[in-house]
Amino acid sequence: MDRVAAFSQQRPLLFSIAYRMLGSVMDAEDMVQETFLRWQGAPADEVRAPKSYLSTVITRLCIDQLRSARAQREEYIGPWLPEPIVTEESASVDEHLALADSLSMAFLVLLERLSPVERAVFLLHEVFDYDYPEIARIVDKSEANCRQLAHRAREHVSAGGQRFDVTPEQLEDLTYRFLKASGNGDMQALIELLTDDAVLYSDGGGKVPAAINPIYGPDKIARFFIGLAQKMPPNTHFRPARVNGRPGYIAYVDGAVYMVAQVSFSGGKVSAFHIVRNPEKLRHVPALPGNG
Repeated sequence: MDRVAAFSQQRPLLFSIAYRMLGSVMDAEDMVQETFLRWQGAPADEVRAPKSYLSTVITRLCIDQLRSARAQREEYIGPWLPEPIVTEESASVDEHLALADSLSMAFLVLLERLSPVERAVFLLHEVFDYDYPEIARIVDKSEANCRQLAHRAREHVSAGGQRFDVTPEQLEDLTYRFLKASGNGDMQALIELLTDDAVLYSDGGGKVPAAINPIYGPDKIARFFIGLAQKMPPNTHFRPARVNGRPGYIAYVDGAVYMVAQVSFSGGKVSAFHIVRNPEKLRHVPALPGNG
């Protein structure tokens, strides 16, 4: 197998690692491209095991990228959310997006609690099933150190308590009812659809209007959505979609993407919204059908 074919075989895995590490489609694609360039120029005696070599290169590139981006993340205006990956509601999840739970906005936000190396060790072991000896080689740490890093990362991530306990049909129904209640200004109907500890995160990146801080509680979230619905122009269209492998929707204004939201559920009610409005993070979102 030639090098281009060998790389193409591993490319879905490489993108999966890079996106979960960085939370950005554009940055993940850049890391994949840089990995390809290094792969092309690597001496033959270093690439006897393509998967191992390529995994090492892209993981280390992503660790370096996260370290350089940390200061930017700390200065980010409002909540930072990952760049959404959107697929059709009815579509099967692409091969490189098959692990839906580890793609969710909530999960990727939890990963922000980890150091770059912790994040790499945790993802490689818990999501991609690499064993500790191989992870140790990839991140250039001892096996014992990697086990400690993974244990500490699991404690941080498990504290976030992801909860997904409804069927796909229930998810679709709840999302529809929420959008309908928002549009009708039905405060009580909205409150009844939310858990007592519901939270809303809105990422505008300081470029467009968005909530600067998370919004907690059903009353405040209901008011937020009613106010938002009143401000939306009449030529707004909402469309269900899979957002990072989970239920969500896209809002379009004049056919252009206005925002992408992922919805999380618990006990048959909405427990969290992750809303991305930062236009820089919406460039990969599909256009409204029939609008170009």
